[in-house]
Order: sequence, then structure tokens, then C-alpha cells
Amino acid sequence: MPTGPALPFGPAARPLHPVSPSSSVPAPASVPAPDAVPVAAPVPAEGAVAAAPSPVPNPALERIIRGPSGVGTAGLFFTPRQAPPVAPPAVPPTASPAPELPAPPPAAEGRPIPGLYHHPVPEPDPARVAEVSRRIKRWAVDEVEAYPPEWEDQFDGFSVGRYMVACHPDAPTVDHLMIATRLMVAENVVDDCYCEDHGGSPVGLGGRLLLAHTALDPVHTTAEYQPAWAQSLLADAPRRSYRSAMEYFTRAATPAQADRYRHDMARLHMGYLAEAAWAETKYVPEVSEYLAMRQFNNFRPCPTITDTVGGYELPADLHALPAMQRVIALAGNATTISNDLYSYTKELESPGLHLNLPVVIAAREGLSDKEAYLKAVEVHNDLMHAFEAAAAELAVACPDPRVVRFLRGVAVWVDGNHYWHRTNTYRYSLPDFW
Repeated sequence: MPTGPALPFGPAARPLHPVSPSSSVPAPASVPAPDAVPVAAPVPAEGAVAAAPSPVPNPALERIIRGPSGVGTAGLFFTPRQAPPVAPPAVPPTASPAPELPAPPPAAEGRPIPGLYHHPVPEPDPARVAEVSRRIKRWAVDEVEAYPPEWEDQFDGFSVGRYMVACHPDAPTVDHLMIATRLMVAENVVDDCYCEDHGGSPVGLGGRLLLAHTALDPVHTTAEYQPAWAQSLLADAPRRSYRSAMEYFTRAATPAQADRYRHDMARLHMGYLAEAAWAETKYVPEVSEYLAMRQFNNFRPCPTITDTVGGYELPADLHALPAMQRVIALAGNATTISNDLYSYTKELESPGLHLNLPVVIAAREGLSDKEAYLKAVEVHNDLMHAFEAAAAELAVACPDPRVVRFLRGVAVWVDGNHYWHRTNTYRYSLPDFW
């Protein structure tokens, strides 16, 4: 694992700032439905460019992406829904010909992976992006001391404000967006400092993760030992970040939503431990084993809080439906393989063997790097289609407005997650396979 600056074991984290009265969850108003159009960028064959077939529209899925309509559903949106676009007037025969459309942007400007099935999203609100970016940096640097000054460029390059605004366009206030943003940053502090970029190591990871998890899931012990545990939550940047982010979250979430999040974070930590065990033994898993690990070590905790960030609740009994669990799992799996693909070149440049789906496919199935990468794109697309089909089926089988709204929120999160990976050229670049 690469080494980096020592963890900032500075003074105890400052007292948590109370959430302002404006952060109380208001009654919903409306949210614009993004014009999400399925896109599969073409995968050029050897010596030729072949256009990918357009997927057949799924009316049930379109309903999820568009949001519910009809009597009694206006309150499910936070801003007025956009009217259908008006067709431009016809150009008179004598007018000058329209200029040619510009060529697609090069990879350095955020070109999507050729052949990757995805939905484009509107650019996130720049005012919200700026405010979330300002607040999260103040929280990370001043409130929990998560990053020393020498890591500032990496924090800025992560562009977490743009990330979260793109993933949660229905958040009624910036305070709601900050719930997701703090949790996202805290998860990355743990990943960087305990697992990967900044001094992380698979050796002893289980103990570090267990103690960090107690910042999310409090220890109930004896009066003699309670103070020592409470003090341990301030011992390093990961625990300070988890503790603070979780306190903000639980102020806005219901007990069921908080418990759901703790469960999903336990899943995430289990995935970290599996990957660490393979790294210690230098084991390259079978493709099926790797995909099983990625169902745990994935983005699942992020879209699963979409209702809290949106200012409403999907009741626990509806969240626990097997069909809903399948939808959430597939969403996490698809977005995580998208991360594998966009971070491929970044991980190849890091020391040692870094497991990702193309690397595992190449090793286990005897394919070239290019063949393995293109097959991983197919795996992603299969997961995306399965996610969309499962979501559409559930929306039809259980047309409860809260279910449909949650499904729509998860789908929008998936789209926003791809948008961030595609546009974050500070972190990611595409391999030269086309």
C-alpha cells in the first residue's frame, strides 16, 4: 500500500455545530424530473466504429425516472416540473445553414467510456455546488480535522460538492445535501487512511474498522469503560469524521433510517476486510468471487439514504421488501463496477496489484487487458439493465408513491454517480483502448 503523511492526530475535534433551524425537514414541495435518456456510447471494433443499439424504452422505468403523476402526487416534487420542450421554429429555406454540432469532448474533458450504458443528467446547480463545497471544506478541515494542509489539493480535486448535488437533485435544502456530503467524505477518509492512499494497509485493518464502526453504532458498556470508548472516537481523523457525520445524520433521520445506514456500513466494512484478506495472501479471486465482494465493498450506503436527503422516509417494511433489496443491491453493484472502469488507469499506476474487475477478468479468463476491460463494460451494462428491470417491476407491483419516489431517487443517484466519475478528470482518465 502507498504511504503518505501521518494521520492528523491533533487536538480533539471541536464541538459539533448544531444544525440550524432551517435544516428541519420541511414539507415536500417539488423536484424536477431529470431528462434521463438511456445512452450507450459506441464501442469501436478493431478498425471500425459500430454504433451500439438503442435500448428499448421501458414505460415503467420511464415512469420511475420521470416521477409519479396524477391526482395527489404534486407534493412528491420540490420544484415545478418542467414543461415539455418547445420545438424550435423551422428554418426558412433562405436562411443560412445551421452550423455543425461540435465534436464530442475528448477524454481529458470527461468523455464517457465508449459502450458504457448510462443516462446523462443536467449540470448540477452551480450555486448549490459552491455552497456545499464551501461548507464541507470547513467541516472537514476545521471541525473534524480530517485533512492536513498538504492534502488540500486532493480534497478540492475530489469535487464532492458537485458529486452530491448531482446525486441528490431533490434535496430540499443545502442542509439536507450536507447530510450526504459529510457521510461521503467520512467514508473516504476511512478508505484513504485505513485502507489505501494515505498510509492504509490490510494489516490490522479489522481492528481499525471495528473501532471506527463504533462511531456509527455506539458501544453500550459499563460506566467504568464508557469514558475510554467515548474518548477513542476523537483519536484519529476517520473516527472523528464518522462520529461527526453520524451525529448530523441522526438529527435528520428517523431511527429506522439510521439503523438501515448502520447495517449498510457494516456491509461495506465486511467488503473492505475481504479485499484486505486477499491482498495479504496475494490471492486473485475468481470473477464470481470478486463480484460477490463488490456487492459489499460498494456504494450501497450512499443511495440507501436518498429518502433522508430528500426529506421523507421510505418505511422500514417497504425498504426490507426482497424486491427493494434487489434493486438497491443492483444499483450499488452497477455503480461500483462503473468506478472500477473509470479508476482503472489510476489504480494501475499505484504500487502493487490493485484488484478491479478488468484486472480480475484478465487474470482469471486469460484475456488481454483490452479484452478484459471491454468485457467488464458488458458486465456493468448487464447490471444496469438488471437494475432498471427490477426497479420497473417493483414500481408496477407496488405502486405506493413512497416506493416509486425512492426508486426514482436511487435511479437519479446512479446517474449522478456516473456523471461525477465521467467529469472528474482530476482523478480519472480513460485507457487507450479505442
